[in-house]
Amino acid sequence: MSDPIHETTAVDDVLADLARWVESGWLRALDLALARLLVTQCPQADAVLPLAVALLAHNEGRGHTCLPLDELLAPPSAFNDPWLAGPVAAQAELAATLQRLPARTVADWQAALLGSGAVDDARRAGPGDPQAAPLLLDGARLYLRRHHRDEVTVALALRRRVTSDGPLDTLLRPDPAWVRGWLDRLFGALPADRIDHQRIACATALRGRLTLITGGPGTGKTYTVARLLALLQADQQRQQALAPAARPLRIALAAPTGKAAARLQQSIRSALDGLRGPLQGQLDWDGLVDGTANAQTLHALLGARPGTRQFARHAQRPLEVDLLVVDEASMVHLEMMAALLRALPDGARLVLLGDQDQLASVEAGAVLGDLCADAVDVALPAADAAWLAACMGPSMPGVAANETANETEGERQASVLAPQTVQLRHSHRFAGAIGALARAVNAGALAEARACLGWPQQGARPDRVQRSPAVAALSGVDPALVVQVALAGRPADGVVDPADSQAAEAAEAAEAVSAAGAGYRQMLQVLAGQRPGPKTLSAVPAEAHPALLEAWAREVLRAFDRSRVLCAVREGDWGVEGLNRAVEAALRRDGLIARQGEWYEGRPVMVTRNDPSLGVYNGDIGIALRQPPGERARGGAVLEPAGSSHEPEPLRVWFLDGDQVRSVLASRLSAVETAWAMTVHKSQGSEFGHTVLVLPPRINPVLSRELVYTGITRARLAFTLIAPDAAVFDAALSRRTRRASGLRGRLLG
Repeated sequence: MSDPIHETTAVDDVLADLARWVESGWLRALDLALARLLVTQCPQADAVLPLAVALLAHNEGRGHTCLPLDELLAPPSAFNDPWLAGPVAAQAELAATLQRLPARTVADWQAALLGSGAVDDARRAGPGDPQAAPLLLDGARLYLRRHHRDEVTVALALRRRVTSDGPLDTLLRPDPAWVRGWLDRLFGALPADRIDHQRIACATALRGRLTLITGGPGTGKTYTVARLLALLQADQQRQQALAPAARPLRIALAAPTGKAAARLQQSIRSALDGLRGPLQGQLDWDGLVDGTANAQTLHALLGARPGTRQFARHAQRPLEVDLLVVDEASMVHLEMMAALLRALPDGARLVLLGDQDQLASVEAGAVLGDLCADAVDVALPAADAAWLAACMGPSMPGVAANETANETEGERQASVLAPQTVQLRHSHRFAGAIGALARAVNAGALAEARACLGWPQQGARPDRVQRSPAVAALSGVDPALVVQVALAGRPADGVVDPADSQAAEAAEAAEAVSAAGAGYRQMLQVLAGQRPGPKTLSAVPAEAHPALLEAWAREVLRAFDRSRVLCAVREGDWGVEGLNRAVEAALRRDGLIARQGEWYEGRPVMVTRNDPSLGVYNGDIGIALRQPPGERARGGAVLEPAGSSHEPEPLRVWFLDGDQVRSVLASRLSAVETAWAMTVHKSQGSEFGHTVLVLPPRINPVLSRELVYTGITRARLAFTLIAPDAAVFDAALSRRTRRASGLRGRLLG
């Protein structure tokens, strides 16, 4: 039996180490507080518990859903993502602490944790046990109880959707010839030179209650889903003809953020408008358009309850939908996915759209990456491939049994989700220099990536490199240049001349040059120059004034989306906080914004907390504006110009949802932050004409290939990389984001 005095000393030593790490900035105070709490509650625990708990909490804050003991105890060189974030000194301190503990093997740690009183064995833990410990040990993975619950919920729900019969499976399935006829109507002629994965995605969705559609930017995910919606509407009408009691198709569209939901709605509407003419009279267009008229955030769809982690929709009060489409699924964290699956009726179809190579969610989990990891590039079972081939038609190249996806590499075990997963591979938008750079970064091809940026690199394959004014890199610079680019666009020096472009036609190159010249001064010029003045307002009836105001706000918001500064980090001169202050200071110095105060006209803000009562959600971006001069004249007072001695009109923050605008009094928004610069994470689901990605001057744990790829793919027309030290870019490409999770293993066949 262990000596209690020795154990107490060991526990105290570990707690002292943890306190020192908090002082060094390697751990959060919260991590230490949780370790101390459990040690107090479990006096029989040995020194393994406080270290394991602190590291578990620390890594939960970094997006991991569990602490894998086998990886923690492996040699440091085995993994490039340390379990204690920080400099080399942090890794050395962690290694020294591990060496001092008598528990050295995974079995030792498992025994110590299970004997501590703070950890239950997941294989024996029952739901709702009032004596349940706060932590669970599942094999070699240590979990916070709620993360284990959510992970099991997601795995079981998805397995049930793809492996068991349900209400959807009892319906008469369409004949492949019927499917092929509708695919021809929706997509036109088959491509002669490649597999049409968009068609495959639509056919796949007819066969089950879950469909995963993944692909990079420009591969047509929402274009495909619009046609999928039309196909499912046609199938519903076919079923109603066979079984008149069948109800109309109930559709819901959702995304993690308000911006992403607005883009989804706009894209679906545009794609359906293009189909209306060719398919007029063949579909219930009114029903389809009404069903897709409103895309919501996931929080709004589920009915988020302020101040709690609970939702109005759950297993006992499920969503009233037959088909749910969720865009930007890479941003959906584990807890949200679990809540969504609990609230989704068993018979409903779920379609998840996203780019598996983008950054994972800000909160814990990398759900889409886990779902697609063993489901993409896996040969399909013969029956699935044969059915798809019959739906595609004999002229589809390469569609036969086991040929609808790339062959499995080695003997990798496939996920049960593989038959319902489709990767779109042909980019319709990123065919030029931005696309070439994104592909090189995603593949970790440093030589090609540097060459695309204009940094000559030996070993780059010319066929994978494209140069045009759409892409440029600036290195060896200081934060003042970032501010200059933010305000006035990319400087012309050192940028590829349109006449020398290999990648784009002259018109596209000129468009890229124009986009790269966009900056925030343009937005403020639109704000001041297009504001409806007294003369304009007096020329139209009073009831038309709101429409003029909305049109002005819409143009200001669109002008803001012409360019955006994205940062890899939050703190410091090169981060969001420092650059927001620097941009504001420059604008105040030039007289373009108010001289003082937190709120000023033209301030762009990002909502940081959901507020359903105001209709604003985390990630929404708006701009503070005042009513035009003279608008208060109807109330008996005249609005004075900004800066006058009289009290100005209250600021309202305007948000853009597709083509629609809405506003909220600035005084009612308490959870917002200035958004001249924003993190790459917060930019997901958005797209900007000119994207400026700013890397820090030193290697940082947050830097990764996924972060750079996500930043690049926010650019629609022009991309500028600002890297004080090019070596930081190289380091980012060498590191892939890896999040500890058991979800992937739970989905293997």
